[in-house]
Amino acid sequence: MLLLYLLVAQILTLSVGSETCPCTNQELCQPIQAEREFEVFVFDVGKKDWKFYDWSKVTTVAAFGEYDPDLMCYAHSKGARLVLKGDVHLPEIVDPANRTAWIKKQVNLAKAQFMDGINIDIEQAVAHASPEYYALTALVKETTEIFHKEIPGSQVSFDVAWSPKCIDKRCYDYIAIAGSCDLLFVMSYDEQSQIWGDCIAMANAPYNQTLTAYDQYIGMKIDPKKLVMGVPWYGYDYTCQDFSEGGVCTIPKVPFRGAPCSDAAGRQIAYHTMMKQLNASMSGRLWDKVQQAPYYNYKDKEGRIHQVWYDDPESISLKAAYVTKHGMRGIGMWNGNLLDYSNNPVARQQTKDMWNALTPTQGLDLQNSLLGS
Repeated sequence: MLLLYLLVAQILTLSVGSETCPCTNQELCQPIQAEREFEVFVFDVGKKDWKFYDWSKVTTVAAFGEYDPDLMCYAHSKGARLVLKGDVHLPEIVDPANRTAWIKKQVNLAKAQFMDGINIDIEQAVAHASPEYYALTALVKETTEIFHKEIPGSQVSFDVAWSPKCIDKRCYDYIAIAGSCDLLFVMSYDEQSQIWGDCIAMANAPYNQTLTAYDQYIGMKIDPKKLVMGVPWYGYDYTCQDFSEGGVCTIPKVPFRGAPCSDAAGRQIAYHTMMKQLNASMSGRLWDKVQQAPYYNYKDKEGRIHQVWYDDPESISLKAAYVTKHGMRGIGMWNGNLLDYSNNPVARQQTKDMWNALTPTQGLDLQNSLLGS
């Protein structure tokens, strides 16, 4: 009789309401509680690319596509978390009752899908000391408290801009938010979202600018163990209005949140697309020594010159070295789906190199070799 009782109790713990564990091994529906020393945070936007990720590195997957129970089961089998995407229109949660209702809805969804937390991705403009400013700070604190209570071992992360200096008018209470959640995912990309100088094509995540921003976060007394460096697995393709003899690409003026120019003048392009385009370009891979980033130029069918800026294993490894040097929580990317996971030998090597670039020790080795050359 006792054995039957224990069996029923175990089945109940693996179900939420009418939801039944979809995994063959029912234990895989238990939340992940173990912490890894180093976080590799992957955003996944759907389909089945996750089958080809380097699961020897992955610790957390943020599901930004349609929920896939197979992904949940597989991630748990590898000891990795699968977390929800959390997004809400900030004026709606200025009212504490609405805020509580939103949080409860997210918790219930996470439970029903046997997930391990939530990644709060707001990215909305917020004025300092506004009602939304305080509501956002409260949202993160309350979400963390309720998730930790309802799902033991769960992880609550919050996405922040590449710099804490009111980038894109996101004037958040970064110190309070960092203090209440488990980690900040710093989106170190789209760093040309506001261009205040010359309207020219530039790196998506320039080396010095990127690392200076981390110095700013750490200088605010935010614990480096709360910081995950986000790197881009995509680039920007700009159509040049003018292309100088020195290779400077002038871009159209597209304003964004007060700035006269922005990377909205270009279009985002996946790493796997750029790698196929690179060999047929008019320049081949070029390297900017100031921004520590690769780029190339090509002509389209109409004869217009384009300039493409991106990150590759070299530029990512250089930034990954900073993660280890400063004892940060880890690294991650937007997004895991942007590599070529086909059986093509060249593509397979390119994909392997991108995953390996996330490993800080390899970043340090590459940085040392470059400094010595």
